[in-house]
Amino acid sequence: MKIQILGTGCSKCKTLGERTIAAAEELNLSCEIEKVTDIAKIMSFGVMATPALVVDGKVKCVGKVPALNELKDILTEV
Repeated sequence: MKIQILGTGCSKCKTLGERTIAAAEELNLSCEIEKVTDIAKIMSFGVMATPALVVDGKVKCVGKVPALNELKDILTEV
């Protein structure tokens, strides 16, 4: 599983990254987590607001920081 956190480094982007790592650890997921900060790359996903969460190439969340339990649901629905 590949998880990408899209964002330029604002506090919401950092929080999404931290929560996503925590959710993946709690679920014992075998995954690669990448932080994408390049605007062109972010826009290539069709994302116009950050932060955003991409799982295996599919945009799952845009413009908000989900709660830890929501993130766990998102990561296990794949």
